[in-house]
Parts: sequence; structure tokens; C-alpha cells
Amino acid sequence: MPLPPLPDSAIQLGASASDWRSAVRLAGARLSDSGAARPGYADEMIRMIEDHGPYVVIAPGLALAHARPGPEVVADGLSVVTLETPVDFGHPHNDPVSVILGLAVTDARSHLGSVAELANVFNDSTAIQDLAAAETTEDVHRILGGGS
Repeated sequence: MPLPPLPDSAIQLGASASDWRSAVRLAGARLSDSGAARPGYADEMIRMIEDHGPYVVIAPGLALAHARPGPEVVADGLSVVTLETPVDFGHPHNDPVSVILGLAVTDARSHLGSVAELANVFNDSTAIQDLAAAETTEDVHRILGGGS
């Protein structure tokens, strides 16, 4: 299963966030800007982290923010936000986070497929550092494996 669409409107590089909540809001705003989610989806992603802890911090420096499929999701989509200054999510090993991926999916099956596809991208040990250092949307597309 391919990664969800990643239009340039879903990418924000060198952003500023005061804490993990504002970082997740940025990822949610990019999903909203790209048409994949409604503005309230960011609140759903934040609520999942508040309820279940920083499980979204899946590797050193990388968070995969997401929430369950629901009315706030319009279409499958992915967003990428890199932070100028990393933020802590409260993860014991993988903080601080400099790359936040936002994931919106319309059903649970696409969620699992998208996560598996993202895991393949991050099998490359330099992918997180490369994303954190990306300067253009083209860099992001190249690192994540192609299509826009």
C-alpha cells in the first residue's frame, strides 16, 4: 500500500513550536490545508496523546501523530513538519522531537498499511536526520520515496 498523498501544502519546514501540542497542531493544520482533515483533527490527535501518552514518538526525533478514523478525516493524507528547535513529548528515550508526521486515514486498514509503509521509509537510519535537515518540499518527497 503506498503512502497517503503528500501535497506541498502538507509540508512545513523549519517551523517554530513552543511545545508538543503546538507541534501537533502544526501537523494537523497541514493536513487541513491539504484537504485530508478538518481543523478539529489536530485536537483529536492531541487528545490521543493526552489519553495514551507519548506513544506517537516512534523513533529518536520522530513523532507520528494520528487519531482514529472519524468525522474529522476527509481523505487519507500525510503531513510533514520539521521544527527549528525540537520539542519534548515526554518520551523516556526518543525525545526531543524535530520531525512530526501527521497521518489521517479513513479506515483502520489504511492506517495499518500506511504505518507499515512509513516504517519501510525509516528503515533507512538517516531518514529522520535527512527529513529534519530538509530545505525544500522536493527534499521531503525524495526522502519519503517519491510522489507528490
